[in-house]
Amino acid sequence: MDVINQYKELGVYFQNMDYVDVKTIENDVDLRTFISRMLSYYPWWIILLYRVREIMVSVLGLVRHEKPEDLPSIKPEDLSFKPGENASFFIVCKAKEDEYWIAESPEDKHLAAFIGVVAEKINQGRTRYHVFTSVKYLHWTGPVYFNLIRPFHHIVVRSMMKAGAQKSPVA
Repeated sequence: MDVINQYKELGVYFQNMDYVDVKTIENDVDLRTFISRMLSYYPWWIILLYRVREIMVSVLGLVRHEKPEDLPSIKPEDLSFKPGENASFFIVCKAKEDEYWIAESPEDKHLAAFIGVVAEKINQGRTRYHVFTSVKYLHWTGPVYFNLIRPFHHIVVRSMMKAGAQKSPVA
């Protein structure tokens, strides 16, 4: 958290949140490549989890978001760093080339969720990435929904990070 706290402008993504999680991984790919590989990771089991989520959305009466026709594969050069633009199904909030990238999930009535990646250069060509998730509950369904998905959240984020750190592109 010390590295993230160096960026005072990121404090808003941690203040008054109901849930915050930070995971780290080291690798030798640049920030754009790391994030684009993370956001392009769709193994069969993650697709299955999204289908299960659809059932929970119906049961809890949550906002249904339009599903893309194709799962996006984002090239590093196409990853947006401009606030308000889309990056996969996230919306970019704040970004600084080679330093950090923060995005939010589409607007919902039950919670607001943010994902961020902060790069910490540790030596020649090597970077430690601090990947955070922060969540603010907006409705009683927020903690119900999030506590149901929380165990899977940890597995999904860790797997996405490993995909982002791979030396060769994700297939």
